[in-house]
Amino acid sequence: MSLVRCQAIEHRFPSGKRALSGADLEVHSGEFLAIVGPSGCGKSTLLRLIAGLISPTVGIIARSQIDGCIPRCGFVFQSPTLLPWRNVQDNVRLPAELAGEPASKAREHARELLDLVGLGEVLESYPAQLSGGMRMRVSIARALAIRPALLLLDEPFAALDDITRNRLQEDLLRLRRLQRFTTVLVTHNIAEAAFLADRVLVMTSSPGRIKAEVLLPFGPDRDAELRTSPELAASCREIAHRLREATS
Repeated sequence: MSLVRCQAIEHRFPSGKRALSGADLEVHSGEFLAIVGPSGCGKSTLLRLIAGLISPTVGIIARSQIDGCIPRCGFVFQSPTLLPWRNVQDNVRLPAELAGEPASKAREHARELLDLVGLGEVLESYPAQLSGGMRMRVSIARALAIRPALLLLDEPFAALDDITRNRLQEDLLRLRRLQRFTTVLVTHNIAEAAFLADRVLVMTSSPGRIKAEVLLPFGPDRDAELRTSPELAASCREIAHRLREATS
């Protein structure tokens, strides 16, 4: 089933600059979709359109309903965007709080999520007391607080060192196996896209559109050993080749 379908999407900024032109894509239920492309090609704009944070200038975005409702969507930005005056637990429970969920239930769910991301011992800590990787874990837990069917990730690991990035990628795969949410990741990192995704979409230079699709054959049970495999290297080469074609 298609959760989101974007047809002939164009988006112009108030300045008149076109970020996207004729972009078409589908997000399939249960998949991990990665979107790669050069800087400034409209990847983040496309993600915000999928989330409903902005509207297209031209084109149609259709969102499927589950049990009569549009599926909930969680969003993780490149910066963790945590509230510095709230502790870790209170940051994570914020979406549930805004949705009117009872405080005791929201706090308990926040504790469960923080345990899942390995931060059960820092409930009362504040963002300034955490490392960059820990803050991103809090941000992911907060996005999951509304129990989303669709998780959108806008280059969340770009500012982290390689060791932390790899660990968080593996954490993300583990969380998906547990909670079964559909995922769309925007990244400029080809190896990251190949390691995480079931399907990679390649965008052209600005104004962006979808130029190519690469299917990854690795299935859901991926681990750190995959990073050094010849099969992953071959997939990275294919994505890189498609990216060169799209931007030439």
